Amino acid sequence: MVKTFLTVLLVLVMLGVVGVLFAGLIGLARAPDPARSNRLMRWRVILQGGAILLLLILMSLLRS
Repeated sequence: MVKTFLTVLLVLVMLGVVGVLFAGLIGLARAPDPARSNRLMRWRVILQGGAILLLLILMSLLRS
């Protein structure tokens, strides 16, 4: 049950990373706004860190 929940959560976080990345790319292509770009970059880094953390937790659970 926990492994399934973590897997679904990992997929959602990874989709969030891709979504924020594309939002940043589209925003830079239209009209570069430094404040918005920095905010999106911060969210991307936070989501990537969360994805790595979830992946590590999931791998340790699958190992045992």
